[in-house]
Amino acid sequence: MADVVALAVSDRVGIYELAAPCAIFGTDRAELAGGRDWYDFRVCAPGSTAVDGWFVAHTPYTYDDLVTADTVVVPTCHDPELIPPANLVAALQEAHRHGARIVSLCTGAFALAEAGLLDGKRATTHWLHAETLARRYPRIDVDPNVLYVDEQQVLTSAGKSAAIDLCLHLVAKDYGATVANAVARRLVTPPHRDGGQAQYIPLPSIPHRPGYLDQATQWAQQHLDEPITIEDLAQHVGVSVRTLHRQFRSQLGTNPRTWLLRQRVARAQELLEQTDHTIDRVAQETGFGTAHALRRQFHTLLHTTPDAYRRAWDIAR
Repeated sequence: MADVVALAVSDRVGIYELAAPCAIFGTDRAELAGGRDWYDFRVCAPGSTAVDGWFVAHTPYTYDDLVTADTVVVPTCHDPELIPPANLVAALQEAHRHGARIVSLCTGAFALAEAGLLDGKRATTHWLHAETLARRYPRIDVDPNVLYVDEQQVLTSAGKSAAIDLCLHLVAKDYGATVANAVARRLVTPPHRDGGQAQYIPLPSIPHRPGYLDQATQWAQQHLDEPITIEDLAQHVGVSVRTLHRQFRSQLGTNPRTWLLRQRVARAQELLEQTDHTIDRVAQETGFGTAHALRRQFHTLLHTTPDAYRRAWDIAR
């Protein structure tokens, strides 16, 4: 008997995150599973629920049917600033009590959080909403830097394409990596991105504040291809290294060395996305000097490699 996967659809749910589990769990892939039955997929929604303002979900299944599912998937919340529907929260709690595996995609984590299913656990969501999740639910260890988190019976993913990664991860757990890779090929998507890989979060813009800190950051960004030291930065604007450290910490919330490293990595990301430069050339143009140094910092900050990052963007294009 096939495992039941129930998709909990709430009003105005995002269509992208809704489509990912429908394509992966809702399309019969038995021919890829070596004759094993594929998932028994059910869309559960209260009444005529709108989908992204475009469609209406007509389904014979309601939130009451979540309780009998083996896996419950919550795709998104329409507005993370609003409290998730009480009937959805209650159904998730009941399904969890009955032993269901509970999965959230993107901002669906807010529904799991409201149900108390993430308390004391590590979880993630779209990086834009991670701070809100952490502030509203302080008992959750929110990690905004990963694609997905597997806590066995409760799993959470970041936004958009990370939903596909988590769904394929579930297929790999249930049917094995070979089947998951075969499904990925059908979807023309990378076969596997590890959950620990970083979300590609853009650096926040630097607020313009007239003075030496602004001069230092602008000068550094114009000379990222050079081996800039903290002493160079301080000397350029005529202050001590200690003063520069203090201003970086108070104004930008970090130290000059970390800020400079992140600027170099961000510039490397741009070059990998927009050019065909070799990894060696990217390393030289971003001040890392060698491809080895660039790869080491990519692994530290983004939990991936420059080559894998470029392939991901090539697929996206």
